[in-house]
Amino acid sequence: MRLIRRRLGQTDYALLGAVLALLVLGLEMVYSASFVIAHNNPALGSDTYFFTRQLLWALLGGSALVLCARLDYHWWQRAALPLSAIVGLMLLAVAATHLGHSAYGAQRWLRLGPLPPIQPSELAKLALVLGAATWLSRHRDRLASLRSGLLPFSLALAGVATLIMLQPDLGSTIVLVLTAWTLLFLAGAPVWHILLVGGAGLAAILALSLSAPYRLQRVMAFLDPSQDPLGIGWHIIQATIALGSGGLLGRGLGASRQKFYYLPSAHTDAIFAVIGEELGFLGTTAVLGLLAVLAYRGLQIALQAPDTYGGLLAAGITTWLVCQALINIGVVTAVLPFTGIPLPFVSFGGSSLVVSLAAIGIVLNIARQSVHEESS
Repeated sequence: MRLIRRRLGQTDYALLGAVLALLVLGLEMVYSASFVIAHNNPALGSDTYFFTRQLLWALLGGSALVLCARLDYHWWQRAALPLSAIVGLMLLAVAATHLGHSAYGAQRWLRLGPLPPIQPSELAKLALVLGAATWLSRHRDRLASLRSGLLPFSLALAGVATLIMLQPDLGSTIVLVLTAWTLLFLAGAPVWHILLVGGAGLAAILALSLSAPYRLQRVMAFLDPSQDPLGIGWHIIQATIALGSGGLLGRGLGASRQKFYYLPSAHTDAIFAVIGEELGFLGTTAVLGLLAVLAYRGLQIALQAPDTYGGLLAAGITTWLVCQALINIGVVTAVLPFTGIPLPFVSFGGSSLVVSLAAIGIVLNIARQSVHEESS
């Protein structure tokens, strides 16, 4: 006989362990990849400038993880709409007010007084998952309708994606579209609706990729970086050199050569290349293995969730984090054209780290309330 019961009060240690391992590795690699820049910039005041800030963000994110793991995930259904509205206003403020802060050729940050700059697009990823899971779980009966199902869902997605593309941030836009498409599929939308959204999203991504000259140059560099090795192809070539020179076991922790101003964004978007150079094939494989554990446990929690909302929420968060990680790794390994996006839990960046850890806390709370079958 099989009894179904709700398992309460138990933490998914496999998921938590994988995330903590990525976090610890990230702290070590942020220090290794950034100390050269920090050492050569007296204004920063310390070789540990970036590491110290990443550690503070990790502590804040860890607190958010614990809080979200203890908070009943159903609370987010009530918070989804106001949170989405706040994030939307923040995205507008980045694009249209003096509060927007520019760096690295893009205006993606919001500066509020003495506080560190905030990247609203990172908050938008969580807000989108919360909003989509709430709407889809409440309106599954509408999904067969083009007017009351697919159309409002697509318009809301297009609005968020447009605000993020104004920054511009193509990488985050792709992650949002892929996550929303996955949730629509999991919610049981008709196949032709899914194909329609997927086709429109793919066409939009291709159009955006070719709409600006610098994006077209990135595509051309992806196809043949040797055409401009000192210009647009520099990033791809240096990342490839870093990965290739690491060999099986790597040069050793802290021994990267490419971080000495050869590899752009070594402690942020390109940190996976530094991992490959210092820790070798085994190090990069370990990262992929930890991400695989995150993906497997996240989807298992989604399948065992007590209700549709919990299942969609866990699946959406897992899809978002895994897709973002794969895009980052795909760019560094020259499998995808260049786009700037952090590696979750590893790359330097406060907004991404805190929001990602909070999202994992939500998944852990769903796991604590999961449904299990037992034989008796």
